[in-house]
Amino acid sequence: MRPHATGTGGGGVGRRKAGAAAAAASREWMVVPASGPARVEEAGKHAVMARTGLPARDLRVLDPLLSYPSTILGRERAIVVNLERVKAVITAAEVLLPNSKDPTFARFVRDLQTRVLASSSDQAADLTDMEGESSAVASPFPVPNSSKGHELEMTKKSTTVVPEMTSSTSMPDLAAAKDGNAKVLPFEFRALEVCLESACRSLEEETSTLEQEAYPALDELTSKISTLNLERVRQIKSRLVAISGRVQKVRDELEHLLDDEMDMAEMYLTEKLTQQEISEASSRVEVDDPSQTEEDRDEDYRSEPDGSNGSFIGYKPHIEELEMLLEAYFVQIDGTLNKLSHLREYVDDTEDYINIMLDDKQNQLLQMGVMLSTATVVITAGVAVVGLFGMNIGISLYDPPTTEEETRAANMKFWETTLGTVAGCLILYIVAMGWGKRSGLLQ
Repeated sequence: MRPHATGTGGGGVGRRKAGAAAAAASREWMVVPASGPARVEEAGKHAVMARTGLPARDLRVLDPLLSYPSTILGRERAIVVNLERVKAVITAAEVLLPNSKDPTFARFVRDLQTRVLASSSDQAADLTDMEGESSAVASPFPVPNSSKGHELEMTKKSTTVVPEMTSSTSMPDLAAAKDGNAKVLPFEFRALEVCLESACRSLEEETSTLEQEAYPALDELTSKISTLNLERVRQIKSRLVAISGRVQKVRDELEHLLDDEMDMAEMYLTEKLTQQEISEASSRVEVDDPSQTEEDRDEDYRSEPDGSNGSFIGYKPHIEELEMLLEAYFVQIDGTLNKLSHLREYVDDTEDYINIMLDDKQNQLLQMGVMLSTATVVITAGVAVVGLFGMNIGISLYDPPTTEEETRAANMKFWETTLGTVAGCLILYIVAMGWGKRSGLLQ
């Protein structure tokens, strides 16, 4: 590339554009180290990639502008966590969090730092209580002996300082008892536990809040069906569907990790560094030992994991610690999902009950409509009789009476005709109702 000439306007514009692009690419990160207070640092994407060894596609998972499902990714040098509002990059020495002004984020950082510092204090106390072991810093996992039986120690490693972002210069102190029974979780698992706890606690709190609002609203709807109550239940059901989907995603991710041992093995960052240190130390010991034959060296080399390029071919750590950690939170998130399932069943039962009530009301209205229609038909029959008598037809019944006896006879015929018409209509209505009940159309 040909550089711009000094003092030209094009060079100044190019530098301003480059500076603006760098400023746009950088962002604030909250760094929580294994020891010491948390701090805020500003770094670009490439600086974080160089610091954690993550590809760009993994960092996109943490982008707040993009919508990614709940994910836990185990990589060679870091663990990427995207659980609900918890977004973090966990290494063997520190946790990188996209800085946020959300109050829940401040609570999460406080819990994370408290848990890490408390674990470090307990660990230091365990180291002091161990006789003759207070000055040694060892791996929390069983360390394989070398060909000569030497015990290797985990030393403090300095990470590379990358542009725009300073990194921590010490690895977390890890200790174990002589017999190997008492183990302390490495730093990355303690940080992962805080992330899982925060995500599960957030979902549990939302579920509890939804339960406190949903059950009274559903009970009120069953007692009184109104537009307001129906709207409340509709909003509650929408929230229920959204929370259930989020909880299901977290549960599926934990289940996926528990089913894949290789993914869990990738998360043992501290042990991979320990094995790499062991491999390098063993290689130095073998080179310095002139009494060892070439065949013994080849045999030891084949039996050790390949840590020269950061990979451990054929090496599988004991994943019981991580498996137990994930199972504990899998049970917790599964319990939250069961609560939501019970609430969904209660909503479905309420909907069925409401539909039954509405169907019953509709049936009652239909029966009333049938009865009114029958009454209308019967009355129409009486009106037809009245209409026949009201026609302008000359019959003897319309002749004016001339004597008193004819007047009484005419009055009698009038009442007989009127009462007969009314009685006929009533009898016709009763017959129609009886036929409807007998045929099952009416209750």
